[in-house]
Amino acid sequence: MLVASGVPVLVMRGGAAKCAYFLAGDLPADPGELLDGLGVGRVAVAGCSEDPDADVDCLVVRGADGWVELLAGVGAFAVERDLVAARTGVVPVRVRMILEGDSRTATVYVPVRGGRAEYAGDTAISGVPGTGARVLIEFAHGADSVLLPTGRVVDDLGGVPATLIGNGAPVVVIPAAALGVSGYETPARLEYDERLRARLGTLRLKAGAMLGLGDVTDRDVPAICLVAPPVAGGGLCVRVVGQDRVDPSIGAFPAMSLAAAAGLLGSVAARARRPAGADVPRDVLRLEHPGGFLDVQAEVTGRAGAIRMGRSAIVSTARLLLTGLAFG
Repeated sequence: MLVASGVPVLVMRGGAAKCAYFLAGDLPADPGELLDGLGVGRVAVAGCSEDPDADVDCLVVRGADGWVELLAGVGAFAVERDLVAARTGVVPVRVRMILEGDSRTATVYVPVRGGRAEYAGDTAISGVPGTGARVLIEFAHGADSVLLPTGRVVDDLGGVPATLIGNGAPVVVIPAAALGVSGYETPARLEYDERLRARLGTLRLKAGAMLGLGDVTDRDVPAICLVAPPVAGGGLCVRVVGQDRVDPSIGAFPAMSLAAAAGLLGSVAARARRPAGADVPRDVLRLEHPGGFLDVQAEVTGRAGAIRMGRSAIVSTARLLLTGLAFG
């Protein structure tokens, strides 16, 4: 369908992901050809939400695999398109992401100057050249979730110490050294070690049962986080092992669980954690991974049996790349 007058579009970078954002009310009744002709890997449509717990609804039309990264862009888009009231300061934008019939809610804290999103700043994120204004993506700790499903900060997995934790996602935190590796290996090197893979598979099955997940043979959770002291100025080094591969980075939800574990006195993660370098903000934990680093917040107080979970957030940036009209 030809859209003669064009449809307004903003191309934003949120995190390391580029996405084309449209206002829901601007699109024609049948936007298929318009969206297909953009040549952009990720496309999202946003508008004011009717949910009292959200300001903005965002439907990810294409590229939903990187939806957490897109949140930084959604927040800035909401400010640019006046979907939220914004003057100057840090503006919270409550976003409901709609994904394949499901929805996830997060609060995106957007720096604003003069009613427009602020993009200049000194925050660096891995995989993006230069720096930008800091955008926090905060996820609420679910009321029905249990931070320590076993009630213990450290469990014994057949002679291997482990912290089993659930905050963003259920993970099993194990010292890399306990499995005879350094924790600094490349993903390919770890995947090549068949003996290690077999042992990790056994540990994952045992941990899955202890986490109340049942038989996890054919499931993506829990992930195993092999941790070691940092080597590049961060706070903790990690290698994330899934069902049958080693992740080249670390996802947002495992990162928040790992950060929560690092805040628990005596946990496996806390034992490997070190003070970060002077260039790392004091309010974040910088996780070093094979592809770079990820800065995350997870506020934890108390001990096992009386733990209070505070903010869980990912540090990101956003940048406006292009504004114009799209034609189908």
